[in-house]
Amino acid sequence: MSQLRQDIVSGDWVIIAPGRAARPRFLDEKKPPRKPAPKATCPFEDLEKSGNWPPMLAYPNAKNWKLALVPNKYPALTHGTVCAALVRHGMYRVMAGAGVHDLLITRDHDKNFADLGPRLAARVFFMLQERHRMMAKDPCAAYVSSFFNWGLRAGASIWHPHYQTLTLPIVPPHVTQSVRGAEEYFKENGRCVRCDMVRAEKKEKARVIFEDGYAIALAPFASKGSFEVSILPKQHFSHFGATPPAVVSAVAHILQAVMKSMKKNLNDPDLNFLIHGAPLGALGAKRLALSEAHHWHIEVVPKISIPAGFEISTGMFINVVDPDMAAKILRK
Repeated sequence: MSQLRQDIVSGDWVIIAPGRAARPRFLDEKKPPRKPAPKATCPFEDLEKSGNWPPMLAYPNAKNWKLALVPNKYPALTHGTVCAALVRHGMYRVMAGAGVHDLLITRDHDKNFADLGPRLAARVFFMLQERHRMMAKDPCAAYVSSFFNWGLRAGASIWHPHYQTLTLPIVPPHVTQSVRGAEEYFKENGRCVRCDMVRAEKKEKARVIFEDGYAIALAPFASKGSFEVSILPKQHFSHFGATPPAVVSAVAHILQAVMKSMKKNLNDPDLNFLIHGAPLGALGAKRLALSEAHHWHIEVVPKISIPAGFEISTGMFINVVDPDMAAKILRK
């Protein structure tokens, strides 16, 4: 029988309907191998030639870089000389698109995050951390969004692996809802909701995928999509930028394990992963930024199903894979 499950943090409801797909077809379908784009036309092969130079950060250095953080040549947001202000446009509210949009590019043309060596994978997160700390000093920034798109269905327009980081002059509603849910749980129980979640999932074991001493990967109880995964530090940290290197490294390595498992067991799906950190202290985010109830984490979302009429009309999602089964498959 189908179940309606509520996300304990956001309050969102989802429908878990495993009877609609006893075994998802895509697990058995043959998928053509990925076709890499040619290096000759890739703008990230020669950053100087393509105008993406000099880098703001480079590892190990600008001359022999393996990782380079550069401004996006085609940014979704651009930083002005003053902070964005909320104004009225008739009955509507409008804000200037003020922000920063960066790219973190790996030197290797073909290796996505799962295929990087463990030290370089950790370094990706260390550089994103450093950029988060830099952006947190911007008085105009309210939130930092960092994410990775892999594959056309996940929104990757360029084959060459790269990671994106944007600052926003607002706190997105999804983040606000999540942080407020964590605050309310803390007020009622005196504990972090995600810390309690980790304890409960470790006790039940059914939805734990991977873990080590510092981090854990779970199939969320109220997963919106099939094979959605959350990766959390076991210790409580609100801000990604303030997390110790050992913990960040562990999160990165477990993320690699999850992505490798998805490639092996889910027929190599296109996917997104995103860092869900706490808001910064700018503008209307001040109250939210003071909250230590938020527990930063990573969300991994493989592109397996497409939102249709029900999802669009209700804002709810139907998940045809029981999270218990998802975890069992991904543990292989």
